[in-house]
Amino acid sequence: MKLTIKRVPTVLSNYQEEGGGGCGRNCLGDCCLPASKLPLYAFKADPKKPAQGDELPTEFFLNSLLLAQWEDRVARGLFRYDVTACETKVIPGELGFVAQLNEGRHLKKRPTEFRVDRVLQPFDSAKFNFTKVGQEEVLFRFENGGGDSSYFLENAPSTEGDHAPSVVAINVSPIEYGHVLLIPRVLDRLPQQIDPESFLLALHMAAEAASPYFRLGYNSLGAFATINHLHFQAYYLSVPFPVEKALTKKIPLAKCALNSGVKVSKLTNFPVRGLVFERGNTLKDLADVVTNACIWLQENNVPFNVLISDSGRRIFVFPQCYAEKQALGEVSQDLLDTQVNPAVWEISGHIVLKRRTDFEEASEASAWRLLAEVSLSEERFEEVKACIFQAAGLTESDEEEESNDSPYASSSSVPLASSRMTEGCLVLR
Repeated sequence: MKLTIKRVPTVLSNYQEEGGGGCGRNCLGDCCLPASKLPLYAFKADPKKPAQGDELPTEFFLNSLLLAQWEDRVARGLFRYDVTACETKVIPGELGFVAQLNEGRHLKKRPTEFRVDRVLQPFDSAKFNFTKVGQEEVLFRFENGGGDSSYFLENAPSTEGDHAPSVVAINVSPIEYGHVLLIPRVLDRLPQQIDPESFLLALHMAAEAASPYFRLGYNSLGAFATINHLHFQAYYLSVPFPVEKALTKKIPLAKCALNSGVKVSKLTNFPVRGLVFERGNTLKDLADVVTNACIWLQENNVPFNVLISDSGRRIFVFPQCYAEKQALGEVSQDLLDTQVNPAVWEISGHIVLKRRTDFEEASEASAWRLLAEVSLSEERFEEVKACIFQAAGLTESDEEEESNDSPYASSSSVPLASSRMTEGCLVLR
């Protein structure tokens, strides 16, 4: 049986309307991109390597480049609304869920039918994809410079080498300040599925931002991704996400599984069950373990969301089932009426509400009730966890690791002082 849901599609680009974009519009397709000269940010191969004498300042990537270029596109009028005018508040409670009232994100759009029972679907060039985006929505290319230092070029010819360019573009329907899309190897027309090279690229972007307030997220098909063209999302929010403050329990690993240096925990006091991967001897070690976990989820048709936190050092993976429940009629009507699509940002605790009544009545209990519908059951989660561990080359040990730390810990390294904020855009300029 084919499972579908109807939802209002999120407009990520001004060229997303049917027939928009393409040749003649200075787009990201084969007709225009190879001859273009977009700005290029080339990151250093090893983010842990000490800065060299000619290294760009630490704050350059996030403040001087990404956010500055994003504000330039605001000045050009490329966004569908002013997200900084949206009312935002931290909901009182232990976890501090963040609620935003964003009435403009779904207006004047008709619901579209989406298939939600296939995580892997082939790329369809007839549907909207990011090759149809106009280059004015692109901030810069993002590539591995291969050296010991990062560098920036104002105008760089697109390489005709062995790989297509990766780009960072604005999301014209932003959830927060600095909301962008990372589109790996745009001309390769990759479907929305994780692969080792692209996931490592996303971790490098988090590392270059070097800010606990800048996170990247990923939604698989079936977990509220609406465009089947590989992309990650990212934005800047100046408070900890609730999931970053949630307690976690370390999962002891056998010594043979510790070669990568990756540590794994599971969330314990959070409405959505999930795994937390952190540390790693290198960024690639961490990326490889998480990629293998995601590939297993994809190939076994388990929808999932990923949050990349702490400058790429901590990754949350959430297998989920909300869209499936919705398609089967198992979600209560009052939750459906909120029109909240629980993708990575909502699951992490930043909940975008479309109705003022929902915003004014938002509570930790209501957030918990919504997100609990997203989570796998305890039994199913443990089955999925065992398979993920096998795919990622991890072996759970019967013995607790020798450590002076408690097996339960908060996973947040985001400064908590900044959470004392009321309504308004939660931005630290």
